[in-house]
Amino acid sequence: MGTQAVHALAGVTAHFEKGSFWAIMGPSGSGKSTMLNILGCLDRPTGGQYFLNGHDISSMNDNELSDIRLKYLGFIFQSFNLIPQLTVEENIALPLYYLGWPEQQSNERARELAAMVGLEKRLEHRPTELSGGQQQRVAIARALANDPVFLLADEPTGNLDSSTSKEIINLLTELNQNGKTIIMVTHEPNIAKFAQKRLFMLDGLVAKIEG
Repeated sequence: MGTQAVHALAGVTAHFEKGSFWAIMGPSGSGKSTMLNILGCLDRPTGGQYFLNGHDISSMNDNELSDIRLKYLGFIFQSFNLIPQLTVEENIALPLYYLGWPEQQSNERARELAAMVGLEKRLEHRPTELSGGQQQRVAIARALANDPVFLLADEPTGNLDSSTSKEIINLLTELNQNGKTIIMVTHEPNIAKFAQKRLFMLDGLVAKIEG
């Protein structure tokens, strides 16, 4: 920031095992968003190393990072980040387009995932025709399209009411029970309690780990 160096992460060591479910918590400015961005290959660490599924991410260029994101990661955002001009089916199938899947195979996969999240009757709807909870279900289905190694969820219930939040966290819990690794940033203790492990951050450091 100008001439001042800000250490958003100030020396973090963490290991996220395959099949685990983590909640990352902490006050604003504690480093949790930076942590998620590095885990998601959106930011590069300025020091240290990050290994994902055996790959050393730290030394990769932008094209290599894009390839890693496409092949190994699924993202779920607080604001859903759906493309308004596309239908539910098209939004879910979008990652498969970039992976080079044939259209018919992509559509079949999208319909399968839509059914898994309970939206098989909404395939031709656009995001503006859906509730917040339904939009988040589309976002989860899209995140699963490439069968990622792990899901990164940034405040996935932040824009939802309590009843819908419970539906979404139950869906994430079910995905974890079926083998998906999930790392979720949340400020809600009642949501974090569904995770097997909770990592608390403060001033760019890991303050404690529970679970």
